[in-house]
Amino acid sequence: MIVELKQILPSDFADESRVWIYQSSRQFTDQEEKEIDDQLHNFYVQWLSHGAEVKGWAKVIFKQFIVVMADETQSGVGGCSTDSMVRIIKSVERQYGVDLFDRLTITFLIDEKPQPLPLQQVKYALEKGYIETDSLLFNNTVDTKARLETEWLVPLNKSWLWSRIVS
Repeated sequence: MIVELKQILPSDFADESRVWIYQSSRQFTDQEEKEIDDQLHNFYVQWLSHGAEVKGWAKVIFKQFIVVMADETQSGVGGCSTDSMVRIIKSVERQYGVDLFDRLTITFLIDEKPQPLPLQQVKYALEKGYIETDSLLFNNTVDTKARLETEWLVPLNKSWLWSRIVS
C-alpha cells in the first residue's frame, strides 16, 4: 500500500512540501471520488497565495482521505490561501454529506481497507482482539510529503496514540 502511495503522490514536489489530510466519515463511491478529484484539480490549478501561484496538488486517496499538498519551495501558503483550501473542503462536506473535520475517529488499515474507529473505542477494540498492537493506523498528523510517504501508516504501538492507550 505504501508503494501505491508513492506512485500516487507527485514526484516533482519537494519532500518538505506541506500536507493536509482530511479524513472522511465514510468512503466515497467511485463516482464521488472522480467528481471530488475534478473539484480539487480545479482548485489547485488556480490556487494563489498573495497573488503568486501555489504549486499545489490534491486527491482522494484510499476512497477515505482527501490529501492536499503545497510545494512551498517557490511560493509559501499564507492564511488566505489556506482559507480558500478549507472552503473547498467544506464545500465537499456539504455536497457529499460527510464530515471531514472529525478528529475523534481513528482509521486503521484492516484487510487492506480503511476502517474507522471512534477514539474512545480503540482500547476496547485492542482488548477484544479486533485490532492488534501492530495494526496499522493512518497517522493524519503528518505534515510533509516525506512524512506522508514514511509515517502515514504506522503500527499502533509506534504511533502518537499508543501512550494514551497504555496509560
